[in-house]
Amino acid sequence: MAYTIDLSGRVAFITGASSGLGAQFARVLARSGAAVVLASRRIEKLKDLRAQIEGEGGDAHVVGLDVTDVASIKAAVAHAETEVGSIDILINNSGVSTTQRIQDVEEEDYDYVFDTNVRGAFFVAQEVGKRMLARSRGAAPGTFTGGRIINIASMAGLRPLPQIGVYAMSKAAVVQMTRVLALEWGRFGINVNALCPGYIDTEINHRHWDSEQGQKLVAMLPRKRVGKPEDLDALIVMLASDQSHFVNGAVIAADDGFSL
Repeated sequence: MAYTIDLSGRVAFITGASSGLGAQFARVLARSGAAVVLASRRIEKLKDLRAQIEGEGGDAHVVGLDVTDVASIKAAVAHAETEVGSIDILINNSGVSTTQRIQDVEEEDYDYVFDTNVRGAFFVAQEVGKRMLARSRGAAPGTFTGGRIINIASMAGLRPLPQIGVYAMSKAAVVQMTRVLALEWGRFGINVNALCPGYIDTEINHRHWDSEQGQKLVAMLPRKRVGKPEDLDALIVMLASDQSHFVNGAVIAADDGFSL
């Protein structure tokens, strides 16, 4: 008999859902039965993705979100829960980067990366986590209420790389944040894990892999290839499901062996 994971009845909130990995995470969770809340600043992109998901028979909703603005985070989460219901799954995916040597990093470059990747990720997790905690504490005896929080870090948070040093620092912070949240919230049935992707081919970087610099990078990789967004599908669905109840505080590298 085939093994399947059914997320029907669950609500998933995905930040940075307008493109790249965030959009793919939304698609695969919707295909697994979850109602997905698509959150980012690019509303028109979200509407296009919603139409794609609904065209496949999925349930998708759009909410504007700027993770660098705590008021925006609170409003987006409240709107999502009012419209769709309690959030069971958070995919904490918003992220930005710059490419420069450490000696060339300006204050605004540092703030740009850390405001989104660390501060934003923390306050999104905190806002969703508070609501998960409140439901857990108010649950009837014998009932299960919990949640799944998946922080999207990076293999750069595990292995420092040149020219993206500030990004690597920010993703290392996300890894440690994951462990702290898992430690404090695990007893309430809230599992917090980090996924650390390696190099993935998305619409944002697709042309880079055909360039001379991109080809040099590919040649450095263990199996001389970059991943595809769908290579992470199984991990996301598993971590979002009840079947991951014994996985908490894990930091999972999905980088084809690059961080070894």
